[in-house]
Amino acid sequence: MTFISATGMVNALGHSLDEIARNLQAGYAPGMRASDAWLVAGKRCWLGHVDGELPPIPAALAQHNSRNNRLLLAALAQIRPQVDAAIARVGNARVAVILGTSTSGVEEAERLMRGENHDFYYAQQELGDPSRFLAAFLNVTGPAYTLSTACSSSARAIISGQRLLEAGLVDVAIVGGADSLARMPINGFDSLASLSATRCAPFSQQRDGISIGEGAALMLLTREPQPVALLGIGESSDAWHMSAPHPEGEGALRAMRMALEHAGLSAWDIGYINMHGTATPLNDKIEAEAVHRLFGDRVPSSSTKHLTGHTLGAAGICEAALCWLILTRDLMLPVQDFTAVARDESLPACGLVTRPTKLARPAILSSSFAFGGNNACLILGRPDV
Repeated sequence: MTFISATGMVNALGHSLDEIARNLQAGYAPGMRASDAWLVAGKRCWLGHVDGELPPIPAALAQHNSRNNRLLLAALAQIRPQVDAAIARVGNARVAVILGTSTSGVEEAERLMRGENHDFYYAQQELGDPSRFLAAFLNVTGPAYTLSTACSSSARAIISGQRLLEAGLVDVAIVGGADSLARMPINGFDSLASLSATRCAPFSQQRDGISIGEGAALMLLTREPQPVALLGIGESSDAWHMSAPHPEGEGALRAMRMALEHAGLSAWDIGYINMHGTATPLNDKIEAEAVHRLFGDRVPSSSTKHLTGHTLGAAGICEAALCWLILTRDLMLPVQDFTAVARDESLPACGLVTRPTKLARPAILSSSFAFGGNNACLILGRPDV
């Protein structure tokens, strides 16, 4: 079995696990706000920012100096003692670094084109750079690579880390991901008419698109028993459309069923579903239908993207880390906020949490559904669930 021995995270909810846990319970995201600095022609949109100072990149690794990698360092700082102890215990060559991203340092390249970045290195924008940087920073020599499968990237990084452990290729895996705000994806989603001008509102009548956010999270995976384990994993690729999900949610259903089967659990063993819930009209409709088909209305569910923004390639790890917080700190389940918007009553009943609710069963399913029908589901929970 694969266990999660430490987790670090930064996003629009806060800069530390304590701050994130407190704000998650309050439904308050200090980094979520409107901005007119990112879209062409000065259009306004809501974005999730990581506020506060980020750790600097060491001068010896200057070619990796990107906001993406500084976000990773902020997440790493929260678990550095556990990481250092693990490396000392198993040796540098037995540690893997598997990360996910969709932007890497593309904003650094954009700043170069605007004449604002005079210290540009091509490595900053390479999709493989986050894992290359973190492995060099920690001086580990095990497998190190980055996955970029859009919004499922870091969920797949977690799955890859588990498989390396199960294959006996490594003894410890540092998994996660990061994405920073960048003009290219923000304007790209706007060109697809998928970006909301207001704060995103998953599963509401008024939902009209995503709010992009930035963030990073890391988990330390090990075989040594811990209070929370990675119980199940599921993957699928329906390849229905470049940017739209399968109309019957077939790929999403396959990934969820695979995760349940891998965990040896039934649908009724799950205590909470962290839904992908992007707040686009089509995604929420199809996901609600898929969850209803598999779980009915019996399992509490919600999306947390109105609190973090959609962190793209980092979404899988950021939301898995929120699930880890719920399990380790006995937090109330995140509420789907319909105080300023109306719930879409035309959607199939899928257990949406609308009032404070405790986790009844210690197993949580977290889904990430990406462009191209690239789907990944994780089940985190108590080892003895």
